[in-house]
Amino acid sequence: MQSGNPLLDHLFRRAGFGASAADLQAVAGLSYSAVVDYLVDFEKQPDDVDSKIGLAEYVSVTSRGQFSPSTNIDDARQRWLFRMIHTRRPLQEKMALFWHNHFGVGYSKVAGTLGNVVGTKMMANKAGDTPGPQGHYELLRQMGLNKFRDLLLAVSQDPAMLWFLDGRTNTSTRPQENFGREVMELFTWGLGHYVEADVYAAARVFTGWNLRSVAENGELAAAYQEFVYRSAEHDTTAKTFTFPINGGSNTIPARSAGAGLQDGYELLLSLANHPETARRLAGKLWNFFVSELEAADPAFIEAVTDVYLRSGTDMRAVLRYILNSRWFMDPGNFNARYSWPVEYVVRTIKEMGWNGFSVDSARVPLTNMGQTLFEPPNVAGWQLGAAWFGTGQMLARMNFAAALASNQKFNLARSFSAAERAQPAGVLDGMLKRMTPAPFAANETTELLGYLTAGEPWTGSDTQMNAKAPGLARLIAGSGEYQFM
Repeated sequence: MQSGNPLLDHLFRRAGFGASAADLQAVAGLSYSAVVDYLVDFEKQPDDVDSKIGLAEYVSVTSRGQFSPSTNIDDARQRWLFRMIHTRRPLQEKMALFWHNHFGVGYSKVAGTLGNVVGTKMMANKAGDTPGPQGHYELLRQMGLNKFRDLLLAVSQDPAMLWFLDGRTNTSTRPQENFGREVMELFTWGLGHYVEADVYAAARVFTGWNLRSVAENGELAAAYQEFVYRSAEHDTTAKTFTFPINGGSNTIPARSAGAGLQDGYELLLSLANHPETARRLAGKLWNFFVSELEAADPAFIEAVTDVYLRSGTDMRAVLRYILNSRWFMDPGNFNARYSWPVEYVVRTIKEMGWNGFSVDSARVPLTNMGQTLFEPPNVAGWQLGAAWFGTGQMLARMNFAAALASNQKFNLARSFSAAERAQPAGVLDGMLKRMTPAPFAANETTELLGYLTAGEPWTGSDTQMNAKAPGLARLIAGSGEYQFM
């Protein structure tokens, strides 16, 4: 909903999924910089959102048996949507979504061999829910604003990533190049900074970084995969690159098999600390937080790079800087990013309402919009920006808006004050305070008023409000202006 402060609304759209009344109440009276601190230092807020699943005042979930988001991928998708809608830590979920696209891992390949239960655990297991390490998404949640070098190392040993990029088969006699290539091309500094010889050297660095299967008592729900370093499978010879490792020699020296893990640590640290990695991340953060309609300002790239390097790759420092920066706060960058399907769905639910609605109803529409959680199309993630908006995908958004508005029609109709419902202009004004599209042009506002006044004379009766309020919400959520953040 609108706060009355365009900058604050912009902050909650970009650093979260739009503001609910509870979100605005939590930051009432705070200065803008203090709200940024509230969002960035999210550990100060309780992470109790999972305990709300199933309670009547929150959006519903649909289970087919026991709701088990650590072992059933459809339940895991519902749980993540639930968290995005109701979390008191919106930036934590927003950064998990950002990293989900940056470190693309797809459930289907993981589960295709290991089965649905173990595959889901590798993607979404919450520590303590079932035996085994936390899932890929939980890792991104927990470390999303940590130092990037620590996140990169953790992802490199994450069972889902190792399975997805075939690291489990990386041995000294047959080095597997997939992870070594992607860690340079996609996860750190990008194309143009390495050659094929570097890919082969990186593959040898990670030999022995494998997985092992664990099965407790023969129970499927207790089975899992975990990272293991197999020293006997590590290539102990020296690895030479075309670039310096941590600013020193181009060669990682030969070392014993027992000390071979250090090879990977040295390469990952070198990549994470490199200015080109900082610049590439700065560019992606510009598109995610500032604008997709304008190319990144070189001054922004260099400023973010400086914060990243001086802070030792600390993403919390980077995000605090970005959200307080002149670029982020520039009104010209408000509504200058295309919403991802999941952002659109979550924001629409938060703004229209959820009483009697299940997030399970959003799963198929999300797929039709082009985004299935835990299923990026490849390791490079989704195509972003205007690529979200083919004819079929936009129709899926409009259909979802219509279905949700119909589901919420009585709640929407009752949400207006007597003064607002007395006149069509009051109803439109009240709906635009509830929802957060980019500003409409004068002719578009006229058309929305025309919708309200079409048919019988305006009275603001319950019958009229039950018919017109959900239709107005549907038109706004299906408009081009609402697709921007």
